[in-house]
This record gives sequence, structure tokens and C-alpha cells, in this order.
Amino acid sequence: MSKNVMITGAGSGFGKGASLALAARGHHVIATTETDAQASALRQEAPDLEVVKLDITSDDVAKASGWDIDVLINNAGAGQTGPMADVPIERVRRLFDVNVFGTLAVTQAVLPAMIARGSGRVIIVSSIAGVVVGPSFGPYSMTKHALEAMGKAMRAELAELGVDVTLLNPGPYLTGFNDRMADSMWEWFGESSLNAPATPLFEMMRQFVTEGQMDPSEVVDKMVELTEASETAENNFVPPEILGQLGA
Repeated sequence: MSKNVMITGAGSGFGKGASLALAARGHHVIATTETDAQASALRQEAPDLEVVKLDITSDDVAKASGWDIDVLINNAGAGQTGPMADVPIERVRRLFDVNVFGTLAVTQAVLPAMIARGSGRVIIVSSIAGVVVGPSFGPYSMTKHALEAMGKAMRAELAELGVDVTLLNPGPYLTGFNDRMADSMWEWFGESSLNAPATPLFEMMRQFVTEGQMDPSEVVDKMVELTEASETAENNFVPPEILGQLGA
């Protein structure tokens, strides 16, 4: 059965892949992007998609309140690494603006129609970092832990109203996101930082998260599966064995 699916952060990575895959399966996809340039590029690549520029940290969010959405895939996100003792607070605030407050704002915009209809699904793209954390990944993990709390609270609150909420927890996949995030601390981290003596540790963590990344089609396939499933689990780890691999 065809569904109306809204995907945030569809300009690249998982969001773009899921938009194309779901549209190919006959769903009506509203693929939203952070910038006009991303929207233009996606329209040229996939003219059959409905593409809308929607920055989840801006007044653009109001657009979503007028759409009748069956499934919302909250995929848009930002990354930042760095030791907690040194990370510039404005970078942490920006991270929360995108990953937490923006995600909540979009979700609140589409929920009234779902609740009125008595059906709907919200898929929140968390991360393995939402349940485990390592050195230098504290800023990012903080926001994903917040999404875990948000998603699990909403799942309990909305179930009786017919709205299903589920969390997707990918490991390291080769979309470019992990590489940009792993490099982000080096834009400001240096010899004057409190944790400069820990540089070898942070170099090791950068290598750990960027080497051996997996095929992102696995996550796209899971997004499609969750969109079409009759019911979902609270958390969905991809790959399923990632927690065991990390010793969690």
C-alpha cells in the first residue's frame, strides 16, 4: 500500500538513498533538504520526487504542518567531535539545534494530522552513538542519547493514539558523514587545548570510526522496511550485531 512519506536531510546519504528507494516502490515521497542548492540538485537527479527545501532549524518547519504524512523519517542531522573539556559550547548548541530541537520541531508539526487520523509512524534516526559513547564522540552522543529519550517517551505516549514511534541505530556507514564528523574537532582543537596531550587517543578514535565503513544500502533497506512494516521494535540496530561487536 502506497504511503505519503516525508524524509528530512534528503540531500545526501541515507536520506537521499531512502527517498529514491521508497519512490521506486511506489510511495509518494516528500524529500526535504537543508539548502536550495541541495534541492535543485536532487530535482535534477530525480525529477519524479517531490523535493522541498526545509531547514529543520528554521521557520521552514511550518511547511510540514500542512502535509498529510503517513510516515516521517527524521534523518537530518549534524556531527561534531571533540573532548568535552574543550569543545566550543556554540558548536554543542548548534548540534542540539539540529539533532534534537529541529527533529522535535518537525515531529510536532506532523503529529496533529497523524493523531487526528489515528495512524502514522515516526522513524527517528539515532545512532549506535545513542547507546554507547567513546572518547571525542561525547558531543554527538549527547544529542543522540537525547533522541533516544525523545523517541522512547513518544513511543509510549502515542501508541494508544495509533502513532508508532521507532528508533533506527546505524553503525559506521560510508556516506561521508562519519568522515566529516571525525575531522570536525581538528578545525579548532590544537596545542592550546586542555586535552592536547590526549591527541593520540583522539587520532585513534578518528581512525576507528572512519576505517572499514559499511555499505549504506543496508541502512536504506532498513528505512524501507520500517516504513512498510506493520509493526516495529523500539530500537533497530544496523547491522543487528553492532552492539555485540562493540562489547556493549
